[in-house]
Parts: sequence; structure tokens; C-alpha cells
Amino acid sequence: MNPVQSLRRAHVRRLLSGWLIGVACASGATMASAQTLRWSSQGDPLTMDPHSQNELLTNNLTGQIYEPLVGRDRSLAIVPVLATSWQQVSPTLWRFKLRANVTFHDGTPFTADDVVFSVERARDGVSDLKNYALALGELKVVDALTIDFVLKQVNPVFLEHLYTVQIMSRAWAGKHGASRPIDFKTRSTGYASLNANGTGPYRLVLREPDVKTVYRRNPTWWGRLEGNVQEVVYTPIKSDATRVAALISGELDFVLDPAPQDLIRLRKTDGIKVIEGPENRIIFIGMDQSRDELLYSSVKGKNPFKDERVRRALYQSIDIDTVRSRLMRGQSLPTGGMTPSPRGAFNDPALEQRLPFDLAAARQLMTDAGYPQGFEVALDCPNNRYINDEEICQTLAAMWAKLGVRVRLNAMPRSIFFPRLHRMDTSLYLMGWGGASTDAEITLTPLMRSRGDGGVGAWNFGQMSNARLDEAAAASSREADPARREQLIKTALREQQAAVNYIPLHRQVISWAARQNVDVVQRADNWVEFAWIRVK
Repeated sequence: MNPVQSLRRAHVRRLLSGWLIGVACASGATMASAQTLRWSSQGDPLTMDPHSQNELLTNNLTGQIYEPLVGRDRSLAIVPVLATSWQQVSPTLWRFKLRANVTFHDGTPFTADDVVFSVERARDGVSDLKNYALALGELKVVDALTIDFVLKQVNPVFLEHLYTVQIMSRAWAGKHGASRPIDFKTRSTGYASLNANGTGPYRLVLREPDVKTVYRRNPTWWGRLEGNVQEVVYTPIKSDATRVAALISGELDFVLDPAPQDLIRLRKTDGIKVIEGPENRIIFIGMDQSRDELLYSSVKGKNPFKDERVRRALYQSIDIDTVRSRLMRGQSLPTGGMTPSPRGAFNDPALEQRLPFDLAAARQLMTDAGYPQGFEVALDCPNNRYINDEEICQTLAAMWAKLGVRVRLNAMPRSIFFPRLHRMDTSLYLMGWGGASTDAEITLTPLMRSRGDGGVGAWNFGQMSNARLDEAAAASSREADPARREQLIKTALREQQAAVNYIPLHRQVISWAARQNVDVVQRADNWVEFAWIRVK
């Protein structure tokens, strides 16, 4: 072992030994006395509040504690969780039977009143889930274990929206001053930031932001664990090299996001396995198309991103094949679509077609738009959220330099990046969008429609506005006829494609790495379900 490797190994051991000792103390047991899963990724959940931030890792780690009425199976199909059955009584009335004899982790019983409270809480103005919660209509309690959802209009993806709302205890939230969600965009904190009380298969034991999060199996859970994990320790480790070294040395059992450049090595390492599959997630570039003058640009008195020619020039100057082959090492699927899965566009190849890489055409577009020498602009980018996120931004900056567009890269942790975007404090940014649902509604309303009431356009941080897209997308969200709805969705997606309101890059490929004695189930939404994991 060379001196560099020795130093790295020592650093890994110091990093991990501290939190393993802490875990043993917190759990009241040694690591050998129970099956423990020790895992890591580059980032940390933003909060333990289940209605504050709609971000995958955050949802995943709160989703082991809190449960929705309906959940997802291995193939992402909707299945019963806290609801045992449901019936669409009429086009605008859904009735749910709730699971009996379920208790929260503090021992209080789960009832319909907690469902009403949770949906109302998720509708709060500071909630990042309000768009979905508002689509659930008016809630009426029939009895302690029966609840009706009365809709104002048809919602063709009602169950998809319902899945997003995790259920909290009204009594617990009231007791601890947590009746409203944490306002994350203002960096607020509260009791629910670090504490949790759900009905799920695991209880929160310890939460130390950016250090570790520890879970213990809930012995009173209503369900049956298919796995055998008793304790879970999550540790964020930003360094790709350190995460991989910890996995190889046996100090971690599972890594969610090994860097593409490490995959060849991992596949050849004894005792390690790599699990791969396409993810429902699109990586793209957003641009401020609202302000008359960009916040962070050398152009004064006007906004170059309001000009479609400039947006198209940035798009056509991206050599996406080079990004895929050299940077992503083949672990990406380039696309011209803007839905997390091709299924969202009904697998229409025309809606997946990219604009061609054509630097000469891009330069001509910049000249035609009045920027033959280009301009300077800041690019905001997370550095611990997506696969190679900062490296993608660095690569784009080099490509755009050939247009004369001089990028000031502003890379930052996700805990700073997302609040900044929610304040619309950006001119140009890289982001990803995806999850369990493949329906276009989950993308169109929060990401592409003009910002409006009820969370519409809540993630449209460039404040783009496309009237024809708005009209078609709004109509599709209440259209019951599948054929008509398909045409409306395609119309909306074609409008975004033609106007280049966003610049699509690629869909991520999920690559997980684990010790050979760890069996994990990989879903297309990149969700780690603790209850399915076996540590041999």
C-alpha cells in the first residue's frame, strides 16, 4: 500500500470509527448483536420534516419513518399502505378504508384525523408539496377509519398525488410546535427538522445533520419486514474516493452513488457488486426568462435568455455524446425529452429528439441575437446532488466558452443550492427532476407551467411562461379521457421543445455498489427501502 493509500485508509477509519461508536451508544447494542446496514451517499437529507422539501434523498429518508396512504412496490405500482382499500365512488369522489390497529412510534393511534391534518399541513404555503396536496380535494371523515376525498374536478393522477403525502400525528405535531412545515427556503429550523414520529418500519434514533442519521427497527410496525436489517446508519461522505474506499475496506455496506469513473474498479473488486438500471430522472439546464435584466450577467439592460435564439445556441453547442462517453463513462442516456421517463411522453420518439450538436449554427444564432462576442453569466450548480453534477457544469462551461459565453461556476452543497433556487436567486442553473411517477402531470404542473397559486410552477425557478403550454397542461390535469389527455400532454411537451424553455441533457443511470453479503432492491426512482434489505 503506497503512502497516499495509507493516509486515505487512515482518514476513512477515523471518519467512520467515530460515528460507529456513536451508533453503538445510541442503540444500546454492539454492532455484532444485530444486522446493521451502514450506507452512504454524497449528500444529506435536507430535513426530517416530511412536508418541507420535495427532494428525493430527503423523501427517501423520511419515508422510512412516515408512511403515505398508498405506496409503491418493486415495479413502482401503487399498493396499499396506511389505506387497505379504496374506491372511486364517482369521478370526483374517492373513499378510503384505513388500516386498523396502527400506532405512531410514540404509541398514539393512527386515525382519519391524522390524514386530514397531514394533507392540510402539506397544503401550507411554505410546503414544497402543496401542489400535490391541493389536488386531493376536500377531506371528509366518515368514521375513525374511513375518509372521503371530494374533488372539485377530475384528477386523472389522484393516487400519484396521494402517494406524495406522508402521514404525521396531529397530536405529536401540536405538542412539539410542528403543526406547520419548516420553511426551508429561509433556512428555518424547528422540532420536526431533527425529530420524527411516524408509523413506518423504522424509528429515528439520532439525527446529526451532515454527520449521521441513525434508525432502529420499529417492533410495533403493522407490516412484515422482508429483510432483516435491525439498525441503519446513514453517513454523508462528499468525497467519491472516500466513499469507495470505505466500501472496499468493509467499513460501509452500501454506497448509493459511486462515481462513474470508479465503476470499473468496483466491478473487479472481490467482495463488491454493482447494481445498475435506468433512473426516472432528467438532468437539465434552467434559465431566467422573466427578469428584464439578469441578476448575474455582464449584459445590462436586457436579458439574453428571453431570446429563444440564445437558448437554442446554448443547447446546440453541447456535445452530449462527449458528456456521455467521457464524463459519464456511458452512465447516462442523452435525450431531448423533458420527462423523467420516456413513458411520460408516451414513448413518442419525436418528443425525445435532441437538437443536433452544431457549433457553427450555435455561433450564428448568437450573432443573430446580437451577442457575437458572447457574454458572462453565473451558473449555479449543486455539488452533492446528482451524478457528476459539478463536473457536468464544468464541462458545459468549457463548451459554452466556444460561443463566447463565459461562465462563472457557482458550485454549492444541496443544502444551500435548493433554498437559493426557491428564492429565484439565480440566472442559470443545473437541476434534475424525477421520482416514482412516470406521468407527465408530475412534471408539467410544478416544473413547466407559469408560476401561480396553489404551488403551480413552484419549481419553475427560471419563471418561464409559455401560454400554449400552460393551456394544454392545465387541461390535461383535469381530462378524464385517456386519448384526449395524451394529445394535450403531447401538445404541452411540444411547446416546451419548440421554445427551448429548458435544455435537456440526459437521464441518469443508477449505479449502486454493495458488499456481496448485502441484498438490496433497486427501484427506478432510486429509492432505498430499508424493509427489503438483507445483510447476510
